[in-house]
This record gives sequence, structure tokens and C-alpha cells, in this order.
Amino acid sequence: MTRTSNRWRLWMALMVAVVGLAVPAGSAQAADGTAPPKMTDGFGLTQVDSTVGGPTNFYITVTTPEVAGKHHIKIILPSGYYDDPGRRYPVLYFLHGSPDDPIQQNYPALTTSNEMITVVPDGGARGWYANWLNQRTAAGAQNWENFHLNQVIPFIDANLRTIAAKKSRAVAGVSMGGFGALHFAQVRPDLFGQTASLSGDIDLSVKSMDLRLAVVASLVGYAPGVDSDAAFGSPYPVFNADWRFNEVDPGQHMDRLAGVGVSLYVGNGGGSPGDLEFWVESATKHAKDALDARGLPYYYVNYGDGSAWGTQCNGGHNAGCWEQDLRDLIPRLERAFAA
Repeated sequence: MTRTSNRWRLWMALMVAVVGLAVPAGSAQAADGTAPPKMTDGFGLTQVDSTVGGPTNFYITVTTPEVAGKHHIKIILPSGYYDDPGRRYPVLYFLHGSPDDPIQQNYPALTTSNEMITVVPDGGARGWYANWLNQRTAAGAQNWENFHLNQVIPFIDANLRTIAAKKSRAVAGVSMGGFGALHFAQVRPDLFGQTASLSGDIDLSVKSMDLRLAVVASLVGYAPGVDSDAAFGSPYPVFNADWRFNEVDPGQHMDRLAGVGVSLYVGNGGGSPGDLEFWVESATKHAKDALDARGLPYYYVNYGDGSAWGTQCNGGHNAGCWEQDLRDLIPRLERAFAA
């Protein structure tokens, strides 16, 4: 072994220890296509338990000081990922709804792309993709925004062959995840070139007080001792007590999406107030109106009762409609990334 190689090994070991730098994918640590690639800890994430799944569809489990407990991160690689070790890929971050988990996101459409990596990080059963106001509840630390934007994204870029640039990164989500997708793109428009809401809770203003109160109700029972104001404070528009809701409300900050491709998908719940999609339709229209008022471009699909939207969609707040949304969205993202 030469002195130069010794110095290289020492330098790499030092960088991993000090800043959490992962050995670049494609080096000796990368998988050969018979098993998932080895992921190196860093950026505040520590892997626990075993990797589960095959070489192109698997999940890891991590812990972080930002959010209490263990958290799954599901990763779907293009089928040809191992064929060309020099090729890099854009990334879609797909945010699940409540009360789901990444490993439950088994939409067939997510596995169809050979042009991008898809990452499904945990957002908690009712985490709302936000840094909570109250960090002292029985649920423990709840900094979901920090977890995703400051930890998961650089962790993925360090461990997989991504194109780590705004133009090659998208964030999309369903329901609670639709809120998270637009919120993240508004907080960090420098990170994302595309964002998409699939039946998202994307208007939390007083115009959609029903959805605002649905957020409040979802927090009760999240864990023993979690109060309804834990995430965003008071929902009531009295003496500006609801200012945190207004700050995170995607519908009030569409101007922050200038330079980001926006896609909005929604149905009408069959016209039934008993289906959440009935209420989400109004919220999505409010967000669309805000984009129109600012002259910003967007892609909008209201598939109504779903009769012309695939074979599994009834216009409701459900996976049958979201599968069809994804079958429309993913080819569009591929074209945007290629452009």
C-alpha cells in the first residue's frame, strides 16, 4: 500500500467522522445490483435496524434528534440504476398523507420511471411537515421541516447518484403531503424546481376554516398530552392569534413559487360533503385563484367525479384517484427534468 493511498483513506475517514460525508455512490461501497446500496450515516441521521427490500425498491430506518422515534425512508431506484455507474438522476420527493407511513406508499406509478429516483420520507402520522410550535409534548421533538430539508435531502444526495440541483429536484404529495409539498417549495424554492399537490390541504386560511380545524382535530390524540395548538398555535382569527396558520398556509404565499413548476390535482368528492375531497376541491381552487392573481403559470386538473380519470377513481379522497394523478404527473416531471 502506497503512502498516497494511506493518506486518501485517512482523509475519507476524517471527512466521514467530521461532517458526515458519504463515500460517493459508484465507489466500492455501492451495491452491484443484487442488494440495496449501502447508505452511510450523516447529516444527523443514524440508521437503525436492517434495510428491507430489493436492490431498486427498499426502505431504511433512521433516527434523528429533530424528530422523536424511528422513521422509515423508502427509496425507489430506476431499474437501470446499476447498469451505468456514471449516470446521475433527478429526484422526486413524495410526501405521504395522514396517518400513513412511507412503506404503505405502494402506488404502482411510483415504480414506472427509469429516469428518476423517488424518495418517500416519513412525515409522521400527523406531523404536518412542519416544525411544531410546542416541542415539549409527550410526542417529543417534532421538527419535520428540519428533518426533511436539512437532513434527508443532503443524506440522499451524498449516498445516491443524484443531480443535486434545483432543476433536478421535485416535491409532491397527497393530502397532508400535498400541503407539505407546496409548503416546502415555498420555504426553500432554491431546492425544488417542481412541486405538486394531489388533493392537498393547501388552503389553511379563514376561507377554508373547515380544513384549518381539521388540522387542529388531527393533532388531538396524536400522542397522549398533545394539545390541539401544538403544531401551529391557535386557529382562531382573534387579535392575530392565528398568525402561524397564515404563515404556513400555501394558498397565501403562492408568490413564493415564482420560478417553480406547480401542478394541482383535485376531484369533487362526488359532490358529497362527507368526502374530504369535497372540501379540498375548494381549497385547491383558492390556491389556483391566487396563482392567477399573480400571473404565475401552473398545471391544473380537476377530474370531478373521476369518471374520465382512469379506471379506479371515483372523484374521492383516495388512492385510486392519486394513482391516476401520479400516472399523469410522473411523465410530466420526466419531461421537465429532461428539459
